[in-house]
Amino acid sequence: MKFLLKNRKEAGQLLGSKLIKYANSSNSLILALPRGGVPVAFQIAQKLNLPLDICLVRKLGVPQRQELAMGAISTNNVMVINQSVVASMEISEEAISKVVQSEKQELQRRELLYKGHRPALVIKDQTIILVDDGAATGATLQAAIGAIKQQCPKVIIVAIPIISEEAIKTLQSAVDQLVYLFSPSPLQSISLWYENFEQTTDQEVCELLNLSFLA
Repeated sequence: MKFLLKNRKEAGQLLGSKLIKYANSSNSLILALPRGGVPVAFQIAQKLNLPLDICLVRKLGVPQRQELAMGAISTNNVMVINQSVVASMEISEEAISKVVQSEKQELQRRELLYKGHRPALVIKDQTIILVDDGAATGATLQAAIGAIKQQCPKVIIVAIPIISEEAIKTLQSAVDQLVYLFSPSPLQSISLWYENFEQTTDQEVCELLNLSFLA
């Protein structure tokens, strides 16, 4: 199997080239999904000279199979459940509730750590470029899109390096534009298509956000 991307940095640089028409736009901003989406989004923000912030969303992993998403939640109380996964894995309401409560705690921890007392960027009437490092089911991005729509943006663009055919179908109808680099089939796992897919740390997220806000 051939790697399609070296790392998240290269992914962001390539996506930035596809989004070059938004460079230096006064009414556009980039929102990244932590943690893995932040290094990708940082490169795009640097290339386009646009402000960068985060959209806090947590995947709801299937019990005993955390890499498989059965849904996602956002800090705006938006929740997306992938009913096909829930049905096929026979996941109970009780099990879903336990995962939701756990992920809500993690959302609160990340919000305090990543944002602190820094005010969020204004989304209303802006063109939003929403970035992650890959999408298998699209559930996490769906939750993020739902949270962003509550704040009345002008346009929502999803920019993503690796995406499944399933996620393309799910997301194309939910946003104004979907920009991606590769859609391998079968996808199997996002990590398979990166030469380096080491977990992004909290420290790296904070450092990149601080660099962006200081720019």
